[in-house]
Amino acid sequence: MKHRLRRLTLGLFAWSLVVAPCASHAAMLEHGPFVDLQSQLARAASHAPGRVGIAVEDLATGMESGVNASMSLPAASTIKIPVMVEVFKQMESGTIDLATPVHLEDADRDWGWGDMADAPAGTRRTVKQLLWLMITQSDNTATNELIRLVGRTHINTTMAGLGLSHTRLGDYIRSQNDSIRYALRTSPHDMLRLLDAIARDRLVDEWSSREMLAILEGQTHNGLLPVPLPKDVRIAHKTGSLHDTLNDVGIVYHQGEPYVIAVMTTQLWDLDLGRAFIHKVSRIAYDELGRFETWRQGEGIAAFSPSSQPLADTPSLAPDLKMWDSAPEPAASKGNPAALPMAEPLSAPLRNPDDSPAVPPTIPPS
Repeated sequence: MKHRLRRLTLGLFAWSLVVAPCASHAAMLEHGPFVDLQSQLARAASHAPGRVGIAVEDLATGMESGVNASMSLPAASTIKIPVMVEVFKQMESGTIDLATPVHLEDADRDWGWGDMADAPAGTRRTVKQLLWLMITQSDNTATNELIRLVGRTHINTTMAGLGLSHTRLGDYIRSQNDSIRYALRTSPHDMLRLLDAIARDRLVDEWSSREMLAILEGQTHNGLLPVPLPKDVRIAHKTGSLHDTLNDVGIVYHQGEPYVIAVMTTQLWDLDLGRAFIHKVSRIAYDELGRFETWRQGEGIAAFSPSSQPLADTPSLAPDLKMWDSAPEPAASKGNPAALPMAEPLSAPLRNPDDSPAVPPTIPPS
């Protein structure tokens, strides 16, 4: 792996020098902090405790970096962002609104995570309440109610229309079904594109984007991306987990200068190792993009604002650098780290999407 990583890194530098379209923006590719980010991400991925995908974007320039960014991976609860997007899309069309009531049906229940599964049949919640439960508490039953309301086919059609070829909701949230890892799929780059559009006020419309951003900022599961960052850093994000999978995707506001980050891990033989890996990648991105921000300011490159356009002639910095092929996930044997073994049988239920919530569960008023 060390020799392969060295070849990949050397190829990366050669690629960046060949494709840079103009001297002014080529300098960004050659600048230490952003190249260092790619190098450090590749190094971290080479020591990952499972199969991983990473995508990072500096919103001011639109420059991207990553490893296995377009690899299809289990989405777990990050698939709830596409569900939220479809809800706001249908609100924009006038089909529903935040006050629309939804009544719980028995088929909506999923006990993998969330309190709604224990509510009596017929329990009424508004769309607004279900959105907050789905994202901030990661309530699976609330999610199923919203999927039923807007239609799974419509969610998939909207994602395909956005060009997100790896994002698909193949079923409702059924955490006791061992097919869940294949039914709910996405990639780090697909999540990055959704979050980029939210940050730029361009997903559905400006009001919808800002509402979605506010909901994501209300996240109570904060044991992954936020842990290694300063406590006062704003972060709008969504976690996801299965028995061998940990994901976290979000927008991080680094001293007011945001970047998007998506880290997905699967086939973890130890969830604590996966958690530590996401912490490490989160801190790498924060430090290196902080250095890059300082350099950008020195070069007179404008700061990010939702109305600003990324630099059109600045290419991504190898966001699809691949450490592994995209073959179907192998069934690994327990006790062999080289084969990325499963820690538990696939029938294990969904766990809390990271750690215990930082605040007690609340339901926003309708």
